[in-house]
Amino acid sequence: MTTATTRALRTPPARTGAATTGPPATAAPPSLPSLTGLRWMAALLVFGLHVNNFGYFGGTGGRFVHWAFGAGATGVSFFFVLSGFVLTWSARPRDRALAFWRRRIARIYPVHLATLAVAFVMAYTLARQPRPTAGQALANVLLLHSWWQPWWQTLNPVSWSLACEAFFYAAFPLLFLVLRRLGVRGSLVLGGLSVAAVLVLARADAHHWWTHPVYSFPAARLPEFVLGAVTARLVLLGRWRGPGLEASLALAVIGYFMVPQVTPGYSATVCTLAGFTLLIPAAAVADLHGLPSLWRRRRTVRLGELSFAFYMVHLLVLRAGTAVLGKKPHFGPLEGVAVTAVVFTVSLGLSWLLYEAVECPARRLLLRRRRRSARPETVPARREASAAARD
Repeated sequence: MTTATTRALRTPPARTGAATTGPPATAAPPSLPSLTGLRWMAALLVFGLHVNNFGYFGGTGGRFVHWAFGAGATGVSFFFVLSGFVLTWSARPRDRALAFWRRRIARIYPVHLATLAVAFVMAYTLARQPRPTAGQALANVLLLHSWWQPWWQTLNPVSWSLACEAFFYAAFPLLFLVLRRLGVRGSLVLGGLSVAAVLVLARADAHHWWTHPVYSFPAARLPEFVLGAVTARLVLLGRWRGPGLEASLALAVIGYFMVPQVTPGYSATVCTLAGFTLLIPAAAVADLHGLPSLWRRRRTVRLGELSFAFYMVHLLVLRAGTAVLGKKPHFGPLEGVAVTAVVFTVSLGLSWLLYEAVECPARRLLLRRRRRSARPETVPARREASAAARD
């Protein structure tokens, strides 16, 4: 780690009061574009995982894709840690729970409902697609389906992680209240307890201590979210002492490729948790102090802005493709690359359409009345999307 990086990590963020209580309540926190760029990398891991699962490549190509993306589900763990970090970074002491929940609904619900409607149409128009019951459909709409393991993959399967996020959002006002009252030692203890919880849950899942796997159970994924919140609190206090961006990325990559060595499922979280928990604050510190960051490039950040819509739509595109390609076609290398490129392009184009025509307009519409009624001096503190990386 370079001298400049070490010095930056030991220097509190250059913000009034950052070393003790964080930014003033009326000030928007500095933006963290590297975190938005990293979101795109996590979304690509999930996309690669699903390309592998749909069997586009056979033979040597299939083995390579499995090696590269077989652990892609850990990208969702990255999202959970990142969500805790960003929400804590952009939170304000005077913010009310109802206002916070309203912003979160405006953030995720429009795209969720739009992709859910597409999934519902596909279920009744495409051959060999499972049709949901009324209870499953309602649970999906309300983001409750991950609480009942047999339902977690119904309609748009990737939305199971949104059910986890909805639980995190419900718990965040209380978590933030606790974090505000904890000092550095208390925050470290909370982080340590979260790590211990992940280890216990991984062992329980690997040894089948419960009837159903805990991989998609929202309460089991809460420790990852809490870890992200704890690291954000330490950065806000100017007390983060983690490694730099390069070392953290190396640890994350090593953990990623260790996943095949453990029991499939929740246990993969243990492999990548340390790397992800270190990488996110390292990227934040790099942005705060102007250190080099690959993830801050304009195009990468733009792709990161589209990452939520991309994540929500890409599996629907893959499912629709089975009507033409069949299940697990096992193409050769050239055909597999060509088909993957087409699916990727269509998914990216639809994600841009979702972002520009659904996500942004709906968010502005849902938050417009609140912003008009807010006093001018409190508006910057409420502008979560422009204050920090989109979560």
